[in-house]
Amino acid sequence: MEFFNNVGGDPLKPSLFELVAQEQLRDLLQPALKYVLAVFAQRYPRQLIRIVNCHEEFYAFIMFFVERHYLRKHSASFSEHFYGLKRRRKPWISTERATAAVGGVPPGEKLRNRELWRSLFFLIAVPYLRAKAQDYYERLGGGIDQDILEDGGSARHIQELTDNSIAGTMRRKFKILYPWFNTGFEVWLLAHNVAYLFDRTPFYRPWLAWVGVDLRRLNMDDFLAQVKSPAIPPRKNGFLAVVRSLLLRSPQLLLDSLRLLLPTAIFFIKFLEWWYSPGSPARSLSISPLGPAIPPPQILPPHPAGITIDSMTYGYCPLCKEPLHNATALPSGYVFCYRCAHDHVEQHGNCPITLLPAKVWQLRKVLV
Repeated sequence: MEFFNNVGGDPLKPSLFELVAQEQLRDLLQPALKYVLAVFAQRYPRQLIRIVNCHEEFYAFIMFFVERHYLRKHSASFSEHFYGLKRRRKPWISTERATAAVGGVPPGEKLRNRELWRSLFFLIAVPYLRAKAQDYYERLGGGIDQDILEDGGSARHIQELTDNSIAGTMRRKFKILYPWFNTGFEVWLLAHNVAYLFDRTPFYRPWLAWVGVDLRRLNMDDFLAQVKSPAIPPRKNGFLAVVRSLLLRSPQLLLDSLRLLLPTAIFFIKFLEWWYSPGSPARSLSISPLGPAIPPPQILPPHPAGITIDSMTYGYCPLCKEPLHNATALPSGYVFCYRCAHDHVEQHGNCPITLLPAKVWQLRKVLV
């Protein structure tokens, strides 16, 4: 598939798969940071719980300085620079042959303030707004089964959506229109990716044309410009001058080191998630010093006066004899449909199979 991006004979044009890979790296940064903050917030809740609750704002604030640094210094976002790409100001008249004859990095390719701030808007503001819209849609009950809303008694969702005020009308319209708008936006991006794959457009994202930049691979001149050491100013005597120089350079060194630290941290976090996941084969290698795990208790036998069950039938409610819908377990361990279990416990106050006393608040929904 690399052939499609080299039809025009341009070796510096990145393939679509490189661009998708750098976007996936950028999308992994936020959940990785949120996972780390959530782990540390359990130990230091007073200091970190507010940051976890406002994670989108905190992440946008941090990435603003990171992306701004990389755009100013490397003319690329953090993930683009990691994959050896750069943003080039799109010239009105292409001068590829003249540039190749002169050599070096043309000064006209460097991003100006207009391209920099437009790039920051689409790198920071647009993902932030999409994340907040998705959170608001889910807060209104979007994507949740209507039976869960009715059975679970989510009064807040029902009240917000049945409100006849202007705000309630806007919430209902947002809940209806947001899935269509989000789907249309993703289809728009997919169509642009396909057009870029077949060399119908030089921009893999539609807004890059408005920003005035295109993405290119780093060439030898770019690597030479990066390793070229700047002119060292005359060294001043004194301890304070050395400390002042270190303090001025430390933020730059810290931001540059993120190119290696952040991807390494992401891979390490993903490894920890796999290592501690219930299905990981590594779990079988660890032996508890307390001995083997305690087996689950034996299921209670049916009561002679209770309803009869077929031990060979799985996935069916013993009360309505239909496939389980919104499975719910009673304290006895038997599973029923939520409505069947709720109605029976509310009327009789016991398990229909074992006749064990049960209350409505003891019902537990089974997530499968």
